[in-house]
Amino acid sequence: MRVTHLSLTDFRNYANAEVGFFPGPNLIVGRNGQGKTNLVEALGFLSTLGSHRVSTDKAMIRSGQDAGIIRARLEYNGRDILAEVQLNRTGQNRAQVNRSVIKTRDLPRYFSSVVFAPEDLALVRGDPSGRRKFLDQLLVLRSPRLAAVLSDYDRVLKQRNTLLKSARASGVRGNQLSTLDIWDDRLVEFGSEIIDERAKLVQQLGEPLRAAYRAVVNEDHGPALMASLSILGADEDAELGVLPATVLPSAASVESSTNEIFRTALVGLRKRELERGITLAGPHRDDLVFMLNALPAKGYASHGESWSFALSLKLASAQLLRQESASGDPVLILDDVFAELDLQRRARLAAAIGSFEQVLITAAVLEDVPPALVAHTIHIHAGAVTDG
Repeated sequence: MRVTHLSLTDFRNYANAEVGFFPGPNLIVGRNGQGKTNLVEALGFLSTLGSHRVSTDKAMIRSGQDAGIIRARLEYNGRDILAEVQLNRTGQNRAQVNRSVIKTRDLPRYFSSVVFAPEDLALVRGDPSGRRKFLDQLLVLRSPRLAAVLSDYDRVLKQRNTLLKSARASGVRGNQLSTLDIWDDRLVEFGSEIIDERAKLVQQLGEPLRAAYRAVVNEDHGPALMASLSILGADEDAELGVLPATVLPSAASVESSTNEIFRTALVGLRKRELERGITLAGPHRDDLVFMLNALPAKGYASHGESWSFALSLKLASAQLLRQESASGDPVLILDDVFAELDLQRRARLAAAIGSFEQVLITAAVLEDVPPALVAHTIHIHAGAVTDG
């Protein structure tokens, strides 16, 4: 899979932009603040329905405009596709493929990309929500139908939390709230599928992560991933100091089914949930623990180790997608990565990504990027594509 052309209208600092891309590496060069990252952010949105920089779509619409448009021509398996999305300040976003209207959540079916950016350091050092988002976006890229499951879970979670808040305000006890049992059934149904799918993904990422880390760092620090599950008692609100007993490599390592464990957890938490007015167990409160040198990376890994872990995690994601995708390699996007690396790691990263069908790279300084990656260079200045 590759992008052949990107068109933007009223997106970020671009009133209009037309950019062509080639197979292999494409380097986008421009000083900070000129708009180079905006190009790859737009492409990342088509495959994940989110930005690696901001949490709201509206921030990507050009100032003073009511809507922004991302339009990309894609090619895979000899087939040409025109994918489009209109981001609206009011109302729902709208999407089309080959000029036919589709549900926006179905866009990832047509385009697959993996983005690594400086913000991804938060995967290692930040809060659990970022790690959950990482897993869920990768799940949707691998199996787009899971977008609906995640959406259904969020809807049920909001309804259940509303009911818990109302019950707390009115002083209703748990055994008097039969309506909660109905929402419990739906929460367990959707939540168990998410937990199990995440567990399988965590297990499958293990070997690609180790291989990517060795390729980038040239050392074996034993990188590993482990799921911390709230239905087994892990508490998102507790700071992770040592590896908790509730961390498991996968949900399959317990004898009871995920549904049974989830339901039992909700029963045990009913009193606390009514006191606090929120749902205290489920995939919305789970975490992904990163291990390095047999210790949690969060709190123990150095800045360089954390950076290398996050980069390796994204390379592992791309490798996993390319192994099982009928549409070919995902488009690999490296946003302002090489400036953070020394010469040796720049060379190793260039070698690690050399086999991907298409790689998009942004950099503020041309000399930061290995010569093997600069054959196709796009220059950006003040929201415009220039000749250099």
